[in-house]
Amino acid sequence: MKSRLPACPQRRVHYMGAMLSRFRSRPKRTDRLAEGLRLYAIGDIHGRSDLLDTLLTQIDADLKGWSGDSEIIFLGDYVDRGNASAAVLERLAGGAPSGRRWTLLKGNHESILSHLVSGRPREDDALYPAWLKHGGRETLASYGLPATLAFGDDEAAALGALRDVMPRAHVELLDSLDLMRREGDYLFVHAGIRPGVPVEEQRQRDLIWIREAFLEHRGDHGFHVVHGHSITRDVDAQANRTGIDTGAYATGRLTAMVLEGDSRRFLST
Repeated sequence: MKSRLPACPQRRVHYMGAMLSRFRSRPKRTDRLAEGLRLYAIGDIHGRSDLLDTLLTQIDADLKGWSGDSEIIFLGDYVDRGNASAAVLERLAGGAPSGRRWTLLKGNHESILSHLVSGRPREDDALYPAWLKHGGRETLASYGLPATLAFGDDEAAALGALRDVMPRAHVELLDSLDLMRREGDYLFVHAGIRPGVPVEEQRQRDLIWIREAFLEHRGDHGFHVVHGHSITRDVDAQANRTGIDTGAYATGRLTAMVLEGDSRRFLST
């Protein structure tokens, strides 16, 4: 097949420049939801029940006068680090108010806590010490357990005490969490996805743990990914994804992304 490029070098440069300009001027895909639907995606709560209450109040106010359908999607990491994990799980286990709809996704911290309280055998002996280091002590304290258990060496005693005091509703909640939610041109997930892998073939570990391979990818996923897990000072808005973990447990900023039609905006404590 003969090349369609002009033979003259000067004309070739002009031709390539024009093609590049046309490529750059192509409109980007506009991500949108179905008409009449408003979605709120809430980032990592990490034991800050006070911020959760404040943000839910803001959402209630934002919905006043709205006659369409609405849904709140929680992106996971409800427990650890903050001082009120038990209160957060209690609030979420109580379910959405009448007439509202909630979807709760699984974060890596829920995955760990669920495994620890299940009593199932595990191969990783470092799981419990790592959990304590990354917020588990605060979770134990939120259930009223003494510091001697949280800072002691008796893992069996600490986890046994936690199983004794954790309400059944909290355990069932941890076991019932979804891994992802797709709506319109958006995919909601805790950590992200493995680029190039079809949604139905994504592994749970990637969905709740992935960082660099997802965060550094700039290609189009075929939908816009809304995620938490990786803390940024402000909302991390990219062409192919938006990260809304603004470090609530340390910064006092719990963020919600508000989606309606083809618009995006944010609420924050």
